[in-house]
Amino acid sequence: MAEQKKVLIVGAGLAGLVVALDLLDRRVPVCLLDRNGPERLGGLAAESFGGIFFVGSPQQKRMGIKDHEELALKDWFSFGELGPEEHLARQWAEMYVHCSIEKIYRWLHKYGVRFFPVVHWVERGLHFPGNSVPRFHMVWGTGHGLIQALSKRLEVHPNRNVLEIKYHHRVEQLLVEGKKVQGVRGFDEHANRPFEFEAEQVVVASGGIGGSIQEVRRNWCWKRIPPTILNGSHPSADGTMHRAVQSVGGKLSHLQRMWMYAAGIHHPRPAFEGHGLSLVPPKSALWVDATGRRIGPQPLVTGFDTRFLVEQVCHQEYGHTWQVLNTKIARKELAVSGSEFNQSIRDKNLFGFLKNVLFGNPNLVRDLTENGKDIVVADDLGSLIQKMNRLVGEDLIDGRQLREDISRYDQQIRRGQTFHNDEQLRRIAHLRQYRGDRVRTCKFQPIDDPAARPLMAIRLFPLSRKTLGGIQTDLKSRVLDEQGQAIPGLFAVGEAAGFGGGGMHGIRALEGTFLGSCILTGRLAAETVLEEL
Repeated sequence: MAEQKKVLIVGAGLAGLVVALDLLDRRVPVCLLDRNGPERLGGLAAESFGGIFFVGSPQQKRMGIKDHEELALKDWFSFGELGPEEHLARQWAEMYVHCSIEKIYRWLHKYGVRFFPVVHWVERGLHFPGNSVPRFHMVWGTGHGLIQALSKRLEVHPNRNVLEIKYHHRVEQLLVEGKKVQGVRGFDEHANRPFEFEAEQVVVASGGIGGSIQEVRRNWCWKRIPPTILNGSHPSADGTMHRAVQSVGGKLSHLQRMWMYAAGIHHPRPAFEGHGLSLVPPKSALWVDATGRRIGPQPLVTGFDTRFLVEQVCHQEYGHTWQVLNTKIARKELAVSGSEFNQSIRDKNLFGFLKNVLFGNPNLVRDLTENGKDIVVADDLGSLIQKMNRLVGEDLIDGRQLREDISRYDQQIRRGQTFHNDEQLRRIAHLRQYRGDRVRTCKFQPIDDPAARPLMAIRLFPLSRKTLGGIQTDLKSRVLDEQGQAIPGLFAVGEAAGFGGGGMHGIRALEGTFLGSCILTGRLAAETVLEEL
């Protein structure tokens, strides 16, 4: 006989924790099921940089950034290429922009989550306008600190006695009676036996499909599928619950819209097969193809359009690209996206953070070069080219072409800024006008500079991360069927719901909207569950 529960939440990531917290505030009994162990409470959010998109925040106002909802929506629709026919996605975007302060910022502030005073400016747009002003608010403590704050609140919640958390429970099916979802069925991997729970309401918060490279390939949206795609998600984000929802009539949409990164490297201490890290690629490095030719005519520079970078690297003939730079650039600009390799921010070490900003991060560079498999270092360009070819096991690098591209770029720099006529240098000049980027970007640093050696080359692969599409939901986070009707008893939140509506972003995201929409969709689901109990 199935165990009886009040509300079941499938997935203990950020969105699932948000639903649980809001329901506990009203003393609603909650059972959280997660297929992983307690060490992965919070899911990908715990591993993230912790950036959240806000419009009209106190930090923006203190910096004199003039932002407003109309401008943010204009940027969102432009960057996501959301046409007027995508009604549901546009409604979700409007909901996010209108509620970002009230339902996300102030809610987090209540739990002690704080943000950097300097707002970061990412996804500025290239061929399509992106963020007109800085909106990326970094959590002090990264995503790790964000999850710590929420999980601590769960543990000390005055209604903690009505919360159950069951780890290693892999949900595989939804139970339906008539048209209403009545519970779940799955397998307890710790006890090695099946389980079945009935519930009045079921909330799917299981993440996306980016942890299954097979699913990523099946839903690929570009012509060329790279031979190597690194996994920047987690193997448990494999689409099992998407299929379960679809089997009971739920609609899936836009799974081909994936938020990937162009600068992935193998994790130096992998936790699973194909485990990758997403670099924040140095802006002063030259991005070249597998033969050593500079990618162009539009040079690749991060900070403007992540999707464009991914498109370009996936169009290359071989499965990898390179960034060529020197140690001075690496110490100043090289970073890894996420909490694991941003120790000073994660541990709220202000002195360490300021030291890294002012003097670079030699410890990170040393760790990646000594323990990683995708970085080669040499004292001269000839030796570097030999090591690049040796790493891939084939003489692909055209030494003459690479030397020529580096020489041409360095000569531009040495002529002085007045005579710069290189698009990458123009973009670096633009980036350095904003103080949030100036402290993290070199001032026109040549590549083959004897004073900045040794030289470095980083082999890069496309890396999966997030799914922009997913289970289609209405503005109350209720799962919709193919006819647009809500399925009774079933909700979807966070990345499982394509961050809202089955694809609220369109084909691009303004960044910071991922964590924010996990919170927003979770809170809206909790409100609706309370209405329907």
